[in-house]
Amino acid sequence: MTTRTFRITVRGVFDGLTPEQHAELQSRAADHDVLFAAFTPEGHLAYDLNARAVFTFRYQDTGEAEEDILDATERAERSARAWLDERGYGYKNLRSQAEDLSQAPLGKRRRRAAREV
Repeated sequence: MTTRTFRITVRGVFDGLTPEQHAELQSRAADHDVLFAAFTPEGHLAYDLNARAVFTFRYQDTGEAEEDILDATERAERSARAWLDERGYGYKNLRSQAEDLSQAPLGKRRRRAAREV
């Protein structure tokens, strides 16, 4: 059986941040810039509080079967909640979206390479 790669995006909105929490997030904004967002096993947080109070965690996980994406999504959501809860950051509207890369359509270059093989 082949290993499947999943990309899970967990989005939400910061809610009820204290002025100190807001300042702390602002001071670390460069570490969480959306321009450097990446899917990682430990999760990458991106936000831009100057634009909006939204955040996105990006996770990469793996599984053997198509249905493993459900467990991967649950792990990502638990991880995002834990990160926020550990720091006391309020949040709302948490939602997730997952993609199985083995099911993703091939781009133009990959389609051409697949035909040549």
